[in-house]
Amino acid sequence: MKAFLILEDGTVFEGTSIGSAGEVISEIVFNTSMTGYLEVLTDPSYAGQAVVMTYPLIGNYGICYSDMESAKVWPDGYIVRELSRLPSNFRSQAGIEDVLKAKDIPGICGIDTRALTRILRERGTMNGMITTNADYDLQKVLKQLKEYRVTGVVKKVTCEKKHTTRPEDFIPTDLEKAKQIGVSEGAKRYNVALMDFGSKKNIEHCLVKRGCEVTVYPAYTTAEEILKDAPDGVMLSNGPGDPAECVEIIAEIKKLCDSGVPIFAICLGHQLTALANGFQTAKMKYGHRGANHPVKDLESGRVYISSQNHGYVVMEDSIDPAVAKVSFINANDHTVEGLRYLNKKVLTVQFHPEACAGPQDSEFLFDEFIKMMEVQE
Repeated sequence: MKAFLILEDGTVFEGTSIGSAGEVISEIVFNTSMTGYLEVLTDPSYAGQAVVMTYPLIGNYGICYSDMESAKVWPDGYIVRELSRLPSNFRSQAGIEDVLKAKDIPGICGIDTRALTRILRERGTMNGMITTNADYDLQKVLKQLKEYRVTGVVKKVTCEKKHTTRPEDFIPTDLEKAKQIGVSEGAKRYNVALMDFGSKKNIEHCLVKRGCEVTVYPAYTTAEEILKDAPDGVMLSNGPGDPAECVEIIAEIKKLCDSGVPIFAICLGHQLTALANGFQTAKMKYGHRGANHPVKDLESGRVYISSQNHGYVVMEDSIDPAVAKVSFINANDHTVEGLRYLNKKVLTVQFHPEACAGPQDSEFLFDEFIKMMEVQE
């Protein structure tokens, strides 16, 4: 079946439908990862977006359900150059198209994703429609695309009620089983409150593996309710959308920052913490999405390869040097990638230290969070 991708600048790509039929309007973004497509598909940070995979062949090692970062597929649509129809991997349980159809996600393959990515890089992220309707009215579609906005996505992706995972509930990954890695022996149990703005499964996994008891809270939980449970530390997760839209959440994070409890924040959590401290965020031209972004630790001078997925950034000129200092920068464009707050036990990063599949160079940041809680004790 034919499918079409229509961009808000009027550009039209014709390809083949994958996944469900029909149409969807979404923000079109690109990801440069060569692997980790299942983790991309199940990352809640992609809610409200359709993802273009820049690597030309996607799906060659199939789908292993235990690698999913959440129970759902979150992108509104999926766009690839070529989709592997015969995955080769002893762990494979299905193909990408099986998952897209099961989750009712439309997609398109057989288009020039290199040309599409060049458009998005040069003109910036824009809205688009994936449709199987060959009789679409271009002017009507363009009007719809101009009016589309990504809103309310944190509320869409967060959990419905709080729940707790304990070290004894730890389930090792297949790789951890092969390496006989389990919960750290002798690790002291700390109670961590994880605020779920669209949290990836592996954030919780990285904490539990280090002996933490993790209680996950819905995004709109008040600071008072969290502090009443007396956590040893608070983790602020990744998530989708414009951080400035989350006014109520920002107000609660401000209270958490003022409480003195150690805080570690990732991605959207990093941005929300910045806003809670009076800094500003801005939308990037096309964002950082991929598993190969270099970030520089300004204290050590060391460069780490990181996994990233964000379209907004904390503005460096808005950061009050009396409140926080920049700890990491992006080695490509020098944008802010991390902050350490002064006179507070608050550490935030824009990238994903928990990334799977992705580089694990920066997973040591979870150990720093553990040390912050030890000092607090």
